[in-house]
Order: sequence, then C-alpha cells, then structure tokens
Amino acid sequence: MEATQRHTPHKDIGQPNIVFLFSDQQRWDTCGCYGQPRDVTPNLDRMAAEGTRFENAFTCQPVCGPARACLQTGKYATEVGCHTNNRMLPLNERTIAHHLSDQGYDTAYIGKWHLASCGARGGVDDFQARPVPLDRRGGYDYWLASDVLEFTSHSYDGHMFDRNGNRREFPPGRYRVDAQTDWVLEYLHTRNAGQPFFLFVSYIEPHHQNDHEHFEGPKGSKEKFADFVVPGDLVDTKGDWRVEYPDYLGCIHSLDENAGRIRAALQDRGLAENTLLIYTSDHGSHFCTRNGEYKRSCHDGSIRIPLILCGPGFKGGRCPQQLTSLIDLPPTILSAAGITPPDTMRGHALQPLLSGHTAQWPEDVFLQISESQCGRAIRTTKWKYSVRAPDPSRSDPSSTVYIEDFLYDLESDPHERNNLVADPGFRGIRETLARTLKRRMVDAGEIEPEIRGKQEGRSGQP
Repeated sequence: MEATQRHTPHKDIGQPNIVFLFSDQQRWDTCGCYGQPRDVTPNLDRMAAEGTRFENAFTCQPVCGPARACLQTGKYATEVGCHTNNRMLPLNERTIAHHLSDQGYDTAYIGKWHLASCGARGGVDDFQARPVPLDRRGGYDYWLASDVLEFTSHSYDGHMFDRNGNRREFPPGRYRVDAQTDWVLEYLHTRNAGQPFFLFVSYIEPHHQNDHEHFEGPKGSKEKFADFVVPGDLVDTKGDWRVEYPDYLGCIHSLDENAGRIRAALQDRGLAENTLLIYTSDHGSHFCTRNGEYKRSCHDGSIRIPLILCGPGFKGGRCPQQLTSLIDLPPTILSAAGITPPDTMRGHALQPLLSGHTAQWPEDVFLQISESQCGRAIRTTKWKYSVRAPDPSRSDPSSTVYIEDFLYDLESDPHERNNLVADPGFRGIRETLARTLKRRMVDAGEIEPEIRGKQEGRSGQP
C-alpha cells in the first residue's frame, strides 16, 4: 500500500476530517430519502436522518469535467477555462486541496479526476488513460486515480495509477466500486487523530460505460431492480431507461453499500465523531429523453442531485429547502475546516442555512451548459428558464447573443413537459427571468449578453 506522502503538524486538534464521496451522473430521486420507493440507499438514508439533507440541490454544470473544475476551485467553469471535457485545470489555479494543505490537512484523492488532459487523444497532453503528472493533480498529497476512469476500467476489470505512476489493478472479479472502496479503506487505516485529513473519493458509478454503451451494475442488478418505479419525467418517453434503469439502480445500491463500509471504517478508527462526510454527484441523467445522450440539458433529470452532509456542524436530521448548488460546496468545505473562503469562490457556504441565517440566500441557482450547446439557465422554486447561443458551435465558452430555449412552470409542470418559451402570455415572466439570468452571468465574470425571444432566432428542442 502506498503511504501518505506528506505530514504536517496538526495546527488545531479541533479541525474536522472531511471525506467527500462523489458519484457520477446520479439523479437525486434514486435515494430513499428523496422519495425513491425501492430499498436502494439504506446507508445514505441513515446518513440523511442523522445529518443534513438538502432538498433542492443542483449542479452548476451538467457535464463531468466542467462540474469537477467548479468543485475543485469554487469558480464557474468558464472562469477556469474548463467549460467542456478534455480541458486541463490550469496549473496556477488554487484548489480546495491547496487551501486545506496550507492549514495542516493531509489531502488525498482516490478515483476519477477528469481535469488533467487537453488536446487530441494520444497526444502529449492526453492523460485520459495514462498516469496524471504530479503538477496536474490539483495539489493533492496522496494520489490513486485515473484522469478518465471509464477509459482505464470496466465494471469488473481495470486499473488506476498511484503517486509514482504505477498501475494498480482491480482484483479479478471485484466490482469496481468495491475495489475502489477497498483502497479507500486502506488509506483510512493509516489515519489517526494526530492530523486532520481531507479525502476526496470520486467514483465513476452510475455513469454509463462508454465503450459498452451500457450502465453496468453489479451482477444480478437487472433482476434485483427489475420492478423499478418509473420516475415521473421518464413516464411515456422514449430513451433507454426501460433497459438501463435496473443496472443504474444497481450501481447506486453498490455506492450505498460502500458508503456504509466507509462509515464503519471511520467508526472503527475512532474518527467518526470528528469527520464530516459529504455525499453528492456531479449531475444527473435523463436517459436520452431530452437529447441524444444522458445530461447536458437544463432539465431536472440532468441537473438535480443528491446532497447529504453528516458530521460536525451538520447533525440533527435537518432538511433545508433553499436552492443549493455544487458551487456552494467549496466554501462549505473551507468553512468547515475553519478557513475563510477566498473572494474568488462564487458560491455560499451552507452552514448559515442551518443556523437560520437565510435572508440573503439566493432565490435561484445558475447553470452553464456546454457541449450540447453553449447555454445558460436559472432555476427558481417555480421557474426553469434556459437560453442557448444561436451559433451551432458547442465549444465556445460564451456568446454575446442567446436565444430563449425553455421555460417551465415547475409548480404546475414538475416533470417539464410543457415548454412555455414561445407562449405570449408568459412574456413578462421571461423578461423578468432574463434580467435575473443576465445578472447571474455578469456575477460569474461574463459579459452581459443580448437575449432574444425564441421567435427571433433558432432554438433547441420543443
């Protein structure tokens, strides 16, 4: 086993350990605590009952790499130049790992990184299936990862790379989530109360296996979850959910079992009481019902995610209803460690929501959407409003002009079936939301654009 690579004196014995469990492409409604009727997530449900579950949590970018860039830096993806996949995190960016290391934390990363590569496959800057160089690891001390884990593994085979670039193979016949968690437990068994640690565990599940074009749950998943209840937004739609959803739930059930293993290991090591455990995902999945793949849209199936925190500062079975975003987690993590978040971080620490300080909390969440489009969106409790650039280029970071694309009344249409964007009766609503969206774009470092009505230019799906 690879030993931890750096030890710094513990500056404050009261600093909590922080373990971040990150799934990939997981809808919020796959968890029992969010209404999933099947017994898929008993451990996460228990975590929510003991800790804090955020009812209305959303990604800020429904694409893998961009969402990770936001989470590591606290900035929006366009600010760091990672607005699409296959763009490396700039070497001068300070990440949450850098901030925590400065305050005496040992930092560790295990799993999928997706922030090291740029350029053509096979080129000198392509590390999607090669070891990630030290300077492209975002400041983490301990390292056992692949840049793009779905390119170095499948559900029952594969490898990641250690700090020295050596391959570490999954044991034969071991499901990927189990094997990765085995290595997480190895790291945890080197921990003691003498130094706080920040461990980021990035799973690939329940993301589909790209080269197999299939969600790959543990063996038996298709039978175990064959009688699933169809989520409301998928009812009477096309897409591939009829075939894929049982394995999708199987992936999540495995994640849940392994979250239970990690909690048990923390308890065994005497670390549980002083460890903040965070569970969330980078984005959701709409199962090819909104476009030709699984995410990259403004719809809740793409953007709404589970968010559960349990441990110091987040105990008591609470459930804040405010709209929260992935962009809020970097300042939350630093605040939990006693670090004042830098002004460069765009989100808001979640702790005030638990102490009743909600008056200044935003009433909407802001999203940048890429690769399927150059798009922007906001979501409030009632409205979903999305625009896209008229230029067919999907790789541009931003545009000076956007065309209205979607408007949904989420109170009367929670499954987003009735697009009101061209309805003249909602022109005033669209104008109000457009002003809010433009303000949010400027706040994210963008130039205020022109937003045109759908009838004035090309738009997306109806």
